[in-house]
Amino acid sequence: MTQPLLYLEDELTHLTLAPHLGASLVEWTLRSTGAPLLRPPAPHALENGLPGKLGCFPLIPWSNRIAQGGFDCPSGWLALEANSPNDPFPIHGSAWQQPWQVTEQNDQEALLQLDSRTPFAYCASLRIRLSGGQLQMALHVTHMAEQAAWHGLGLHPYFPRTSGTRLQTGASEVWMCDASKLPTKLRGVPSEWDFQQSRLLPDTLVDNGFGGWDGQCLIQQPDLGYELECRASGSEFFLLYCPVGLDFFCIEPVSHPVNAHHLPGRPGLRLLEQGQSVALGFSMQCRTL
Repeated sequence: MTQPLLYLEDELTHLTLAPHLGASLVEWTLRSTGAPLLRPPAPHALENGLPGKLGCFPLIPWSNRIAQGGFDCPSGWLALEANSPNDPFPIHGSAWQQPWQVTEQNDQEALLQLDSRTPFAYCASLRIRLSGGQLQMALHVTHMAEQAAWHGLGLHPYFPRTSGTRLQTGASEVWMCDASKLPTKLRGVPSEWDFQQSRLLPDTLVDNGFGGWDGQCLIQQPDLGYELECRASGSEFFLLYCPVGLDFFCIEPVSHPVNAHHLPGRPGLRLLEQGQSVALGFSMQCRTL
């Protein structure tokens, strides 16, 4: 049976949501030209239930990869299994692989909710609002299990990439990675990944976490006729993924670096007791050029 999609619209943009596919954003486009503000969905991604081939999805209760098959909580070891055929590690949490419920909806706003029991009990909400060409997303998660557990949040937007796509954002440090895509050491940002000034995306692979972020970035799309001014809250880190030869890239606002559960001090993670909450917000303001 085909699951219903949600459609939001303001005076400038149109947004399609798939609540049943992990609260995924299917696509976000300019009404005037149809230009994609998020990467267009891959063919058959909806029919095959593939959030990673759509425009964006939430990362709860952690972002990216976790090594060693799980992590320690105060009550003991929490074992995790790999949950993606494309990765040997548990990745992106559990919310993206569960259906969410629509609890509020009008022409410009929707509130989605998930009551999860995996890998522990939590309640998540995602409020999405369009206004004046701005897409606002607010994630809120409350820990419901009796035993405390570590939480992290993030969003995984995919943006279109052309030969003219430019990025401007600031970071003070970056995690270098090994062949398994796990962080090995923290260092200053190399010149080729320094986006303090607007520049074209690198021609070589980037798949790294950056820290010391003020939550702001500017994505310029001259070939598509617009730019996006983005602001994140509850996020001192971002992940930048620039695959070689593909027509998209990702800059993901996250509350913690990759594999933070096994890094010294568990940077960015929050140990939540029952009833305690954590939140993350992200807005993208579209301006036509």
